[in-house]
Amino acid sequence: GYCSDQAHSSVERAGLLGGVTMKSIPADDRYQMRGDTLKDIIQKDKNDGLIPFFVVATLGTTNCCAFDCLDEVGPVCEEEEVWLHVDAAYAGSAFICPEYRYLMSGVEFADSFNFNPHKWMLVTFDCSAMWLKDPSYVVDAFNVDPLYLKHDMQGSAPDYRHWQIPLGRRFRSLKLWFVLRLFGVENLQKHIRKQIGLAHEFEKLLQSDERFEIIHEVLMGLVCFRLKGSNELNETLLKRINGNGKIHLVPSKIRDVYFLRLAICSKFTESEDIQFSWQEVQSLANDVLAEGRPGN
Repeated sequence: GYCSDQAHSSVERAGLLGGVTMKSIPADDRYQMRGDTLKDIIQKDKNDGLIPFFVVATLGTTNCCAFDCLDEVGPVCEEEEVWLHVDAAYAGSAFICPEYRYLMSGVEFADSFNFNPHKWMLVTFDCSAMWLKDPSYVVDAFNVDPLYLKHDMQGSAPDYRHWQIPLGRRFRSLKLWFVLRLFGVENLQKHIRKQIGLAHEFEKLLQSDERFEIIHEVLMGLVCFRLKGSNELNETLLKRINGNGKIHLVPSKIRDVYFLRLAICSKFTESEDIQFSWQEVQSLANDVLAEGRPGN
């Protein structure tokens, strides 16, 4: 199997559970998996006697919310007869807004698509939605039908015990249905647009201070940034921010560059929270930079 070197750790874990090797495809300078790179590695593996069968493309990576080039990766998978799974766990909720659907161009090539409404669509944990182009592949793989599980209504509706490893499952779709009924499409769109707008507000504040740099283009509700300088400087800043207890940021590292991530997820976040967060970041950055100067 194959995935971008920016794919979530769950992809590697899936390979371990399935007993297959997952190869990381080097992403480009925008942290995207590209079709040509994937095709070259698949061809090399076929020449070495391996059998490529599975590709995971990510729409909205965990590290910096990058989007793999589905319109390039999809045709390669189709040509090579390889299953294409799309992981849109976080960013998938944004596709409820038409203006962000360009980011999933090529999705028609996908064999399966997953996103998590509990991440950004106001549904409580846990709720993960999975779409399959042809469920028969999964049903045929998991279908074990002893007499004690048979019933009179078999075949009248999808029997999801054949779609997964466990037999039983909670009624997760009910809480998703309630959210859709309560908010409606327009209000869910407003929620997503507002949060992305708040991310751009924080982005502009960062751009106003030349001591900071933004690591990746802000497309969703995630802003990745750092102080210009060493990784150690930014590690110190993060410890200071989280230790102060007013806001909480989570770090990441790509190609040995350590950075901070401000994620906007709560429906209660407002512009004043963004201003408060920026003041906290800027104030503690002042302290950290002052401590590093000669004579301090």
